[in-house]
Amino acid sequence: MLETSSLGDEIYSLIRELYPICRSITGEGFRETLARIQKEIPLDVHEVPSGTQVFDWTVPKEWNIRDAYVKNSRGERIIDFKRHNLHVVNYSVPVHRKMSLAELRTHLHTLPNQPDWIPYRTSYYKESWGFCLSHNQLQAMREDEYEVCIDSALENGSLTYGQCYLRGQSSAEVLISCHACHPSLCNDNLSSVAMATFLAKYLGQAQLRYSYRFLFIPGTIGAITWLSQNEDHLDAIQHGLVLTCVGDRGHITYKKSRRGDADIDRAMAHVLKHSGRRYDIENFSPYGYDERQYCSPGFNLPVGCFMRTPHRKFLEYHSSADNLELMDPASLAHSLMTCLSAFYVLENNRWYCNQNPKCEPQLGRRGLYHAMGGDRGQKLQEAAMLWVLNQSDGEHTLLDIAERAGLAFDTVHDAASLLLRHGLLKEVPAQR
Repeated sequence: MLETSSLGDEIYSLIRELYPICRSITGEGFRETLARIQKEIPLDVHEVPSGTQVFDWTVPKEWNIRDAYVKNSRGERIIDFKRHNLHVVNYSVPVHRKMSLAELRTHLHTLPNQPDWIPYRTSYYKESWGFCLSHNQLQAMREDEYEVCIDSALENGSLTYGQCYLRGQSSAEVLISCHACHPSLCNDNLSSVAMATFLAKYLGQAQLRYSYRFLFIPGTIGAITWLSQNEDHLDAIQHGLVLTCVGDRGHITYKKSRRGDADIDRAMAHVLKHSGRRYDIENFSPYGYDERQYCSPGFNLPVGCFMRTPHRKFLEYHSSADNLELMDPASLAHSLMTCLSAFYVLENNRWYCNQNPKCEPQLGRRGLYHAMGGDRGQKLQEAAMLWVLNQSDGEHTLLDIAERAGLAFDTVHDAASLLLRHGLLKEVPAQR
């Protein structure tokens, strides 16, 4: 069993290590992030050359940055990439020149409604440059001649992604995907990266029915690239989750797959319903994270999106306020345990046939009544056994039975296990 009291702290510790790295959709920051993850789990790193055609997209040039600043006429760095990597528009082309404040202003980005925060901005697919700063910083700038320097490189290279594959008894797969391309942003990026790492670490020590494939990819272009390069393999994916924004103090939100009734949708809804906590379930929409790639009509994979507060619904989204202070170790642990609970359902959701289907079998002489201690436990177990016996006709899974009976899956699974040991059930092949 996982020790949940320390689990959240361990996930948080990894977030803290990764936080200073300047990541992007390509480049050394992304590779450095994967190298750190490799210390925790087995991770295969793949490189896809710039210019590679991936469906309607092209793998972009690789971007790396060494330094960036804006200096006033006294040589003071008033905007400094080395203080915070959000200060530079991600994917900015190199520039080194002097200019007036009026000219510089067209390249400056702020958040007037949050004047102490630095925004996060990108220019992935249009060559441009810029700086991000707090609105208060901008207000303090005076007419002057400013030296502007972005020491970056945008050149042919490659797009990098990491993949951890855990082989189970079956070649059927559960896909877990997270984007690892944002710079110093904790909830939107690092919370899911760190949680996925610990999910893989835990599942790698378990006996698995399914195989599990973890992807650490750059957002959008990474999923498109992976799908393009693995199109012949996609039939193996039976269930999937995109992880994002899993570390804040909000309640869990689950966004269904495009199918809407995939087993992962049903398993997650069941776990959340019986969790005793507040939650939200959203229908699929083609806007959000990489679920929109996995669920595009040409693939229609059974992949939902697991998060706490959705993007754009927490004030700190895409700003310097999405920092370590926003992270809650208890929420991180709860997010991970919720995913593991859903995987438990998937791992144990099987079909059975009642071996004594003509009327009820005599459970008393088999010692199956009062098999569990406690009045409430006995009644639930007995109800679960009767439901399992009645519905086990080879056409209903344990999750079907749990949903119809209004019982938690683990209660129904425990009942089925008990009946199986007494020869009253027989497992049968999957019917769908």
